[in-house]
Amino acid sequence: MAEQREVLVVVGATGAQGGGIARAALADGRYQVRAVTRKPKSDKAQALRAAGAEIVAADLDDVESLVKAFSGAQRAFFVTNYWELYSPERELQQAQNLAEAARRAGLQHVVWSTLEDTRTQVPLDDEARYPTLMGKYKVPHFDAKGEADQFFIERDVPTTFLRASFYFDNFVYFGSGPKRGADGVLELILPMGDKVMPGVAAEDIGGVAYGILRRGPELIGQTVGVAGEHLTGKQYAEKMGKALGEEVRYAPVTPAQFRAFGFPGADDLGNMFQYYQDFERELSEVRSVERSRQLYPQLQSFDQWLEKYASQMPIEQAV
Repeated sequence: MAEQREVLVVVGATGAQGGGIARAALADGRYQVRAVTRKPKSDKAQALRAAGAEIVAADLDDVESLVKAFSGAQRAFFVTNYWELYSPERELQQAQNLAEAARRAGLQHVVWSTLEDTRTQVPLDDEARYPTLMGKYKVPHFDAKGEADQFFIERDVPTTFLRASFYFDNFVYFGSGPKRGADGVLELILPMGDKVMPGVAAEDIGGVAYGILRRGPELIGQTVGVAGEHLTGKQYAEKMGKALGEEVRYAPVTPAQFRAFGFPGADDLGNMFQYYQDFERELSEVRSVERSRQLYPQLQSFDQWLEKYASQMPIEQAV
């Protein structure tokens, strides 16, 4: 009789981070992967089923559905998607539901994908440098996740706190890629001055998370940051230019100028880039490339990521 494998629950299994850990775990075969999704009939869910995952329907807004989805599992990866919600309060509630369901299901190890609560270093009354957003946040898509860490601690859920970095993938999918300037030269517009910004391939976050779960109890209670490389805006631009076969010029702007661009989330992202600048050393120290690679040897540098994805950047053709 074959030995029964432990069950690894992956929340957000059809997304970038969750998909990364689901694929890493399925390739390894150590655990039975249980992919939790609101859309079990989606193409991505069905692809995971074909690869050997168990597909379970649950909703992060419904704690009872989560308890049922986690029943009989031992390990889990949790992530919430702020950019789907644009609501820190709802993200907080979803994280609380995850923590409560983990406690009730008796999970032995959870990796929670989180970020810093910037308000611990940037007071809300610091309006001169960082505008306060939504009444009580500085970087809403960071702060809610960081605040939610306490839900896992209060419930004694055995948790490793995984802090992600700027996605390299944002240069393809989030409108952050280079744009043509008035002279026809591609420009990478980032409000990073001459400071470094940790970046990572989104799919590699899941790989590092899986490495954490494979390590077991030794990383419970720890905060582990993930990064594929630490680069300045100028270095990002130079590497893009090499991959694209034409010059990409770094065009730094101030965080205030970036916030004034006015697209949805510009103020949130402007504050985020300013936080990356002001706390460059602290953020970089947490996000060790060496440690990330120890946990996931296939970790991609920016050059390696560009080899696969530079051609997918939405680049305007030169006139």
